[in-house]
Amino acid sequence: MEQVDLKSVVNIVPSLLKIKGEYWVNYDEEADVLYISFARPQRATETETLDSGILVRYRDREIVGITVLNASKQPL
Repeated sequence: MEQVDLKSVVNIVPSLLKIKGEYWVNYDEEADVLYISFARPQRATETETLDSGILVRYRDREIVGITVLNASKQPL
C-alpha cells in the first residue's frame, strides 16, 4: 500500500464536510476511475453523462453516486 499524502487529504477535508450523510469512495487505479457512492447498494435507475467524463447516477430523482472517468486527469 502506498503512503498517504497527508497534506492532500487535509486539503480536501473542507469539501468533504459539505457532503451531508454517509458516502463511500473507491478508486480503481488500473482503470483510472473514481467511484463515489451516497447509498449502499447503489441500484441506480438512470445515469446522466456530463461532458467532463463524469457519470451521475440516480435512483428516481435522488443522486446515489458519481463515477469519474480518467480521474487522475480531471482538472482541479
